[in-house]
Amino acid sequence: MKSLKELYKIGKGPSSSHTMGPNKAAKFFAERHPEAIGFEVTLYGSLAATGKGHMTDVAIIEALRPVAPVKILWEPTIFLPFHPNGMKFKALYAEAGDARNEEWMVYSVGGGALSEGEGATSLLASHTSADIYPLTTLTDILDWCNHHGRGYWEYVKECESSDIWDYLMEVWQAMQAAVERGLDSEGALPGPLNLPRKATTYLVKASGYKQSLQSRGLVYAYALAVSEENASGGTIVTAPTCGSSGVLPGVLYHLSRGHQFSDTRILHALATAGIFGNVVKQNASISGADVGCQGEVGVACAMASAAACQLFGGSPAQIEYAAEMGLEHHLGMTCDPMCGLVQIPCIERNAFAATRALDSNLYAAFSDGKHRVSFDQVVRVMKQTGHDLPSLYKETSEGGLAKI
Repeated sequence: MKSLKELYKIGKGPSSSHTMGPNKAAKFFAERHPEAIGFEVTLYGSLAATGKGHMTDVAIIEALRPVAPVKILWEPTIFLPFHPNGMKFKALYAEAGDARNEEWMVYSVGGGALSEGEGATSLLASHTSADIYPLTTLTDILDWCNHHGRGYWEYVKECESSDIWDYLMEVWQAMQAAVERGLDSEGALPGPLNLPRKATTYLVKASGYKQSLQSRGLVYAYALAVSEENASGGTIVTAPTCGSSGVLPGVLYHLSRGHQFSDTRILHALATAGIFGNVVKQNASISGADVGCQGEVGVACAMASAAACQLFGGSPAQIEYAAEMGLEHHLGMTCDPMCGLVQIPCIERNAFAATRALDSNLYAAFSDGKHRVSFDQVVRVMKQTGHDLPSLYKETSEGGLAKI
């Protein structure tokens, strides 16, 4: 598994797979062809089906246009076998026989990450970080924790370079800033849905309730704030994706304010959450176009569940149980955004997943950590379930809520 720096990326929304990934690929291709007279980019499958709503073309043109004019071709009915989010870049030069007229096939596989597919000659090799985590399943990592008497965050400390804590502090600061910007913003989100922001309203209403309901309302407000920032193209942190970026910050912001957890403990919780997200990214997928929203909001809920359970003193077994529930109870969730926008149902799902994470923590805390279904087993089931879902329920806007 790669560094948590590859999981937690600070960038602009609304989509890690549809905007951050394509923008990154376009920048790389532009660097290879600084003298091209034009570019042609073909988008396939889910990337083409909801690309306009996610501003995929804007992200690509932004990176390529300083070099040369760009033509975007849309192929929403062609699903390539490696991944639904395929892109083909062409560099154009004056002479038809010019060897620099290169074609490059690349895939945006979720969380802003890129892949050239199986067996491809990797142009990205020099831009790809090495694997640094020798253990890649939760079962093995849990065994390591039990054997050494340590926590998940200490496994992160064991494998990462010492600057990981500085980076996670940047992540935490970006998460807090996204919450606070979202709470201060009002008005409609961009796009044809004219969806009004709700975070501020939820914050105000929550303050009028008694403690138990107030707590729940505040979590809604914080998660909504980040998700609405993402939907408006604001700066957020992939956790593990842009579309699910409100869950973990919503939970951590609430716990840091409501229970006075120190920044150090929050960073440890972020590290633990990252381990669970990384395991899913390594062994299944965090791409809605590949496995549905279970891979985005479901994984975010698992990460937040693990983080909350650690903050409240859960054992490694209880933390694993909390994360397992967070993911298990999102199995089968489709990715069916209306108008291809990361708004309906995405924003509400973030708010509900944040509170479900707190419930998963509480349920696990009442247990001894023993349970029948492991986190790794749920990850395998999630991958299979996602691949069994018809494409119209995986970020194509062809089925489900997208057709209402």
